[in-house]
Amino acid sequence: MTESPPRDARPAPARYAYPPAPRSGPVEVIHGLPVADPYRWLEDPQDPATAAWGAAQDLLYAEEEARWPGREALRVRMTTLLAGGGASPPVARGGREFHLRREPGRELAALAVREDGRTRVLLDPLDTDPSGTTVLDAWEPSWEGDLVAVQLSSGGTENSVLRVLDTATGETVDGPVDRVRRSPVAWLPGGRAFYYVRLLKPERAPGGPGRRRRVCLHEVGTPAERDTEVFGAGRSETQYYTVATAPDGRLLVVGASEGTSPRTDLWIADLARTGSDRPVLRPFQHGTDARTAVRIRPGGGPLLLRTTAGAPRGRIAAARRDATDPGHWHTLVGEQPGTVLQDFAVLDGPALDRPLLVVVRTRHAVGEMTLHDARTGDRAGAVTLPGQGTVTRLTTRQEPGHEAWFAYTDHITPTVVLHYDAVTGCLSPWPGGPPSAPATEGVCVTQEVARSRDGTEVRMFVMSPTGCADRPRPAVLTGYGGFGASMTPGFTPQAVPWVRAGGVYAVACVRGGGEEGEEWHRAGRREHKQNTFDDFDAAADHLLRTRWAAPGRLGVLGSSNGGLLVAAALTRRPETYAAVVCAAPLLDMVRYELSGMGMSWRDEYGSAADPAEFARLLAYSPYHRVREGARYPAVLLAVFDGDTRVDPAHARKMCAALQWAGTGDGPVVLRTESGVGHGARGASRSARLYADVMAFFAHHLGLHPGPHLPRGGPA
Repeated sequence: MTESPPRDARPAPARYAYPPAPRSGPVEVIHGLPVADPYRWLEDPQDPATAAWGAAQDLLYAEEEARWPGREALRVRMTTLLAGGGASPPVARGGREFHLRREPGRELAALAVREDGRTRVLLDPLDTDPSGTTVLDAWEPSWEGDLVAVQLSSGGTENSVLRVLDTATGETVDGPVDRVRRSPVAWLPGGRAFYYVRLLKPERAPGGPGRRRRVCLHEVGTPAERDTEVFGAGRSETQYYTVATAPDGRLLVVGASEGTSPRTDLWIADLARTGSDRPVLRPFQHGTDARTAVRIRPGGGPLLLRTTAGAPRGRIAAARRDATDPGHWHTLVGEQPGTVLQDFAVLDGPALDRPLLVVVRTRHAVGEMTLHDARTGDRAGAVTLPGQGTVTRLTTRQEPGHEAWFAYTDHITPTVVLHYDAVTGCLSPWPGGPPSAPATEGVCVTQEVARSRDGTEVRMFVMSPTGCADRPRPAVLTGYGGFGASMTPGFTPQAVPWVRAGGVYAVACVRGGGEEGEEWHRAGRREHKQNTFDDFDAAADHLLRTRWAAPGRLGVLGSSNGGLLVAAALTRRPETYAAVVCAAPLLDMVRYELSGMGMSWRDEYGSAADPAEFARLLAYSPYHRVREGARYPAVLLAVFDGDTRVDPAHARKMCAALQWAGTGDGPVVLRTESGVGHGARGASRSARLYADVMAFFAHHLGLHPGPHLPRGGPA
């Protein structure tokens, strides 16, 4: 890539001829307000008119992408960046270490087991489906490690099917069990049975398929229809459940949350008293406005908790099993100002002189790791990480030990699994992982602070060639801002060739996310959603004002809830941006509850059934804010036909509305991909998507491919 003249120095293209889309939808009166939905007919993918319109959009997209110079070169670079191997932290059970493993050049990760220093593949999704559209959604080995429950889904639907494999042979010994959708699995000792979460059959779920769940006990080797329901009957249809058991089989913990709400109710049962098929579940945390997770250790000691009860940034507490009031929990490690608790693990092996807590926090989204005395909570040291990056979930042995494993990544470093030995204090690469790619050269990462409209500090990571705002450059800004999800550092392959060619790539940590704790999340949800949009505006303005970004050469990128974020930016201030990419976006906020997993997001956005919440949703709903005659920039909407979370209809309707309304020079195009969905995909598909997105930006922001790359050659 090389820089081209600014966008306004290039000749403007002729007005685009878009496929016809009749504005035939209804105008409904909702809570006394008329609401037009002219493209409702595009909600039905089976309608011949929708299919014909979609086919015409495919042709338009193919014509447009052919104008993007260097798209194929970008695809090759993305393929190279994604070709390195990788693994997940091992789960140690029965002398075996289970982990996901992707060998260099392989399309998908496989489930592997390491035993006696040797690694073998237990399940490779490509053996099941060479097309690469079947993925491994979840897996959980038994306590003894001789069995493992695996869940696979196809076509991007995330509608998993569960089977049980024999670890020694890889043969299926139980299943298939359908309607599980990435269910948690909690084994009982001996591998004879496990608890899991199953969706009801559609005829038993009048609210729609996938809307009602039950916690069930499954006996290995028996038909799933004979499973025992142990929890969920009579509860809300949009509740999600978790299950966990102790290694000795005495304790069962069930968690429930209403959709994606930041609150958890917990129940516990002593299975030694009642039997596994009839647990007497009693409340442990109920009605408390807090998220709480339980870490179960062998033996009958107190429960260790990671909770936001009384601590929005998180604390570690110990609690007796009959302590049902968070006020009676004993704080081991309290809130630390400026940081957010992410995870902890217990190391209590005989080789240690005292039991330790390994604690992972983030400070402004950057990971930190400290050690604490597990008896008193006093700080006992720190673990130096490889860089300013992210630490994933910690794993340890189920029996007392002194080792912990985790994965590390940052914006320019592919994920690597690390092993920490508390006896020696050494942190080193886990020897069981495949070779991983080295960190990328020629990309500098800094953290900037913008000020939002109300004065709130908003941080963002900026990737650039020099690490300073030496001159205005073509820039891409992305963000998320929802569900308490944090934009922590992670390998960003789409940014590497962009930056090495002279561009800037920025990641904004806006309210609605979890970068600054639960209060940060709540400051950007429901009635406070405007803060999310204001923060993103502030990030964009900061890039322009401080000369990171060149005027007329700033693009924005977002997916899922991030697609809502950038579409709101598009419709609020279209003149600010030269190009916009929305992937799997949520765009019709008046009807979002009626498709995909929308019902479960009411706690995040509010409901159109409530007059006040409806008014707020309508006020920022991007689909409803499209205005005839506005000069919108170039827009790429990307959808995936297997997506069961966000209905592709959101993007179809928005595409038609923008094509009808806009008078800008840039096109509005729809990229529809089949055989994939909202979640995992193969490496080659990821490479193609990243290449298409960045080629679109390169074309419209003026960072065009050239014969040579600056700063060290090809990315």
